[in-house]
Amino acid sequence: MIKMSVANKSGKGVKTPCIGVCSTGIGDSVCRGCKRFNHEVIHWNGYSDTEKNAVLDRLQLLLTQVVKSKIQIVNISVLSAALARHDIRINDYSDPYCWVFDLLKAGAKQIQNIETFGCRVNVEWQSCALTELRDIMDAEFYALSCAHLERYFSH
Repeated sequence: MIKMSVANKSGKGVKTPCIGVCSTGIGDSVCRGCKRFNHEVIHWNGYSDTEKNAVLDRLQLLLTQVVKSKIQIVNISVLSAALARHDIRINDYSDPYCWVFDLLKAGAKQIQNIETFGCRVNVEWQSCALTELRDIMDAEFYALSCAHLERYFSH
């Protein structure tokens, strides 16, 4: 789960978006798990909360863009309630489209009808199974992160 633009209420600072599948250790410039750049993963603990939030804001923006291109939230209250009912952890401060991605990561195989979660798959993607759609979105999120690295950090 990606934690966005908010310090922990416990006062311990901004949490890492790490999901425990880091690929920067095997040479990737962008982590296939959390989509941070390798230098962000390496230096995370030395970043200020402002720097961490800048990274998280970028990740949220890219992920939101990808999810919105495939799925629309029809009723945010239904989405929020369904996520709570299914005990899927979300960050109240993150964009609800990030919640949709978290939902699909947690249970795309078990979801019979995403409309029960207050969402609708865009027409052009309705032939895809939710697991396939989740994987496509994850790949696009990774590609956008790689493109961002290439554009702004490559010399």
